[in-house]
Amino acid sequence: MSHPTEPTIEAVIRTEALTKVYASKSGPSVTAVDHLDLGVRPGEIFGLLGPNGAGKTTTVGMLTTRVVPTSGRAWVGGVDVTADPVATKLMIGVVPQVSTLDRALSVWENLYFHGRYFGMGAREARRAADETLERFRLADRADAEILELSGGMAQRLMIARAILHRPRILFLDEPTAGLDPQSRLALWEVIGELHADGQTILLTTHYMEEADQLCDRVAIMDHGRILALDTPATLKRSLGADTEVRITPDGGRVQDMAHHLERFDGAQGVSATDGVVRVYLRDGKTGLARLIAHADAGGFGITDVGITEPSLEAVFINLTGKDLRE
Repeated sequence: MSHPTEPTIEAVIRTEALTKVYASKSGPSVTAVDHLDLGVRPGEIFGLLGPNGAGKTTTVGMLTTRVVPTSGRAWVGGVDVTADPVATKLMIGVVPQVSTLDRALSVWENLYFHGRYFGMGAREARRAADETLERFRLADRADAEILELSGGMAQRLMIARAILHRPRILFLDEPTAGLDPQSRLALWEVIGELHADGQTILLTTHYMEEADQLCDRVAIMDHGRILALDTPATLKRSLGADTEVRITPDGGRVQDMAHHLERFDGAQGVSATDGVVRVYLRDGKTGLARLIAHADAGGFGITDVGITEPSLEAVFINLTGKDLRE
């Protein structure tokens, strides 16, 4: 597995010791991002995965000029973000967590005036707005008001607007948060199409399935630091297990059971979170029955057992001992 601070060749996004500390009048200062070293390659979807408060949004804020770093440096497309924020803005597209669509304009007008803002002539902006609406399957809503759109449609429009001026890098901050499963899958398809066209995308998410499905590489973050960085497949293989067993003990003896199962031959890792003991087995086919017998021999009753393949959440729990959704 790659070291978290491994430099990236030909990085289109690069940071060196990038740090953001928020001062507090009522208590100690808060370090949101802590000496972040990062490299994103051209044409890849790079994911920042972590729980709320991990520092993902602050990282995107510093890379897109919205947040001023406390220390460290960042380059986007070879441009120093802090030294030349105007040049940076011209080469990026940003989709923040909160909708910034202009409710006083129609769907088409949101795209048209965005193009004009980025220096397009009237004819070019009209053509770009028409083509982009077709591409994002929103042409039939061109004259609609923003408030008439569903959550999924509004998010598609946000991404459509962000790529209208053909940015080198697209930043998506929690793009599917709050969407229903159907809208989320539709948005995954849109992001996949952009990726197929060679668009570089930096994506933040706390959905492990989203990172696994979309990202070429993933950095797992917590408390402003990168804990692990690699492809989703390599990160999952780093557990050395092919099966994740989730056991709910009778009587709530979670920690006691976890300590007992740590001594089980074949367990690659054991964690206890949210009333559940997770055991990572290197051979789930033959090890499950022996694991249950081992728990029974320790005097532990079991109310529920679940089996799945190791996930990015399992990697995070193995690194931090806590649930990724916290």
